[in-house]
Amino acid sequence: MKEQSLSNAESDKILVLKVQQGDKSAFDLLVIKYQHRIIQLVNRYVKDPSEAQDVAQEAFIKAYRALGNFRGDSAFYTWLYRIAINTAKNYLVSRNRRYFDYQVDIQDAEQVANAPQLKGMDTPENLLLNDEIVSVIKLAIEKLPEEMKMAIMLREFDGLSYEEIAETMECPVGTVRSRIFRAREAIDEKLSPLLDKG
Repeated sequence: MKEQSLSNAESDKILVLKVQQGDKSAFDLLVIKYQHRIIQLVNRYVKDPSEAQDVAQEAFIKAYRALGNFRGDSAFYTWLYRIAINTAKNYLVSRNRRYFDYQVDIQDAEQVANAPQLKGMDTPENLLLNDEIVSVIKLAIEKLPEEMKMAIMLREFDGLSYEEIAETMECPVGTVRSRIFRAREAIDEKLSPLLDKG
């Protein structure tokens, strides 16, 4: 089989090395590559889109300043992700905000609930039920303890591996698995009555 181009992690390593050697344009490439994902992430914490853009930009500035200390122990995106989450949380603390608004769409709902029965339901009745399901999932996620909420979002919305989540949350992989399992249980418990009547 013909070998594909560099993997994401490998190309990131090369770009990071170039930045560390003084090539500022290499960092621009990293920003272009990840800006939409980081803005989406920050949007889950910061409701106002223009504020979210500012927070995301601040996260990239912090990453640029700290890049000299980046040793590559984790993937660049995992490292950047952690910076973005911390920047968003610091922003909320500075604004004395206590509540997060998570934007959950139907596709996310299917991933979070891990419920194949949600797919392909496009009758008017089922579309109304889908709206109800999204509301229930959103509320269930909001009510989760912070560590469980963060773990399930990193896994289901951003597709991080258990190992990457463990790095991001700075805890053992077993703890991550437990948090995700308990989060899914809590969400499923809220969803069961709806799915039974659907």
